[in-house]
Amino acid sequence: MKKIQLAILAAIILLAASCNFTEEIHLKEDGSGRLSINFDGSEMMDMAGDELTKTNEKPIDSIISFKDFLEEKKDSIAQLPLEEQEKLKKLEPFNMRMIMDPEQKVMKFDLFSEFKDVSDVNDAFAAFQDASSIGNNSNPQQGQMKPTEQPTEVYYTFKKNKFTRKAEILDQELFQQQLDSLEGAEMFLSGSTYTLKYHFPKKIKSTTAEAATFSQDGKTLIYEVNFLDLIKDPSVLDLEVELEK
Repeated sequence: MKKIQLAILAAIILLAASCNFTEEIHLKEDGSGRLSINFDGSEMMDMAGDELTKTNEKPIDSIISFKDFLEEKKDSIAQLPLEEQEKLKKLEPFNMRMIMDPEQKVMKFDLFSEFKDVSDVNDAFAAFQDASSIGNNSNPQQGQMKPTEQPTEVYYTFKKNKFTRKAEILDQELFQQQLDSLEGAEMFLSGSTYTLKYHFPKKIKSTTAEAATFSQDGKTLIYEVNFLDLIKDPSVLDLEVELEK
């Protein structure tokens, strides 16, 4: 468990540093599919040079099931306020694979979940942040088991050959506090990206994402934005995709 905690701690650090995320969805015709958010921090590891090899940490290739994790910690979770318990419950469908090898300078994270309907899954990036926040410590007496407060939420729908992704600011005050906390880090984050990679069961007819690119078969949409732009305005990734009948 210590290795998993160290890996998730590294994820927390990544959230405050340069980061390139990919949000990927595989949709089937019946509306079921798979949602994941992955991060490849190998370039950052390489930039850190040989300092990381001095930690003597052994390579990690682990998968954590949050369903199992929450079952293991159910007594501690039961001591939390009901609202916090419900937030943690949203992580239950997710698994996280973590690959870390300081010597080879490899660092990869993949948080993923299968779904029966895409509208049932949580905002992938928020889930990644929550998974990171609870994984490092799990003592509710110290307030470490609580998921992070998220000022925004992302909603997905897929009905009648039309897919939508829409972000909403739930807490304007908290959102502004998040923006204020970025002061001094904008230059560092300016080169970071957030990419959507959506795979559909049919060829794409049209999309509101004018800058998106498509696979050769026309069934995959790829849309990349600057991560800092996304933090400042979550709606930059709002889109609709209409599929051919």
